[in-house]
Amino acid sequence: MPRSFVITWHFLTAIPLTHSHHDPTPSELAKSMAWFPIIGLIVGSVLALCAYFLSDVFSRGVTDMLLIVVLVILTGGLHQDGLADTFDGWAGGRTPEQRLAIMRDGRIGAIGATALILALGLRYAGLSALPDASRLPVLLCMPAIGRWAMVLGAVSSPYARADGGLAAPFLGNLRVRHVLVATVSLAPALFLAIGITGGLIALTLASLAARAVTALAYRLCGGITGDMLGTINEITEILFLLLAPMLFRLR
Repeated sequence: MPRSFVITWHFLTAIPLTHSHHDPTPSELAKSMAWFPIIGLIVGSVLALCAYFLSDVFSRGVTDMLLIVVLVILTGGLHQDGLADTFDGWAGGRTPEQRLAIMRDGRIGAIGATALILALGLRYAGLSALPDASRLPVLLCMPAIGRWAMVLGAVSSPYARADGGLAAPFLGNLRVRHVLVATVSLAPALFLAIGITGGLIALTLASLAARAVTALAYRLCGGITGDMLGTINEITEILFLLLAPMLFRLR
């Protein structure tokens, strides 16, 4: 199993593959981002399998809620935490320094809690609105396109904190070739799932969402952080879910 895959898996999920301590170099961390969509497809496969089997036991509404629970468990709530911290910081500070300090505070504020509730509610609404024919393909691709958007949002983006942080090595060594590998990993599955036209539109909208968050982060904080990358994932996944019925009809 490639070392870069293991690094990515341990970073993006809460399920350990090995108990060995991995001490990746900055270049290995950047290289591992090429695996982000693959990890997303694995997570999506688990969601699709859960939806397939749970739908025989529970109602549609209960199944959709359980799918959200499964997603949070698989990822350790990493991106939901990033979303809440980001909105707390963006809304609560007047300067980049204040915003970044608020993001580092482990406590969740009113704005962060509101953003998290709205995100979970929109995710549930998106799942509920999926037609049966598109349900499993969309569940397969949803985590993958969110993680691909993280890679696109990170490339050529400065890290916001001068003292470094968890995402700093990723950003400092990420190159366009890593983005291209990530795109090639995602595109075939996306095109098979929702069609070439729908897939191209989804990739375009995801890239616009990712770069819009990056631009706002640069304006408010002078760069991005790991929390903001998590925010890109959440926004992109929800956007994909909400637009999926329309995209699926274009196939």
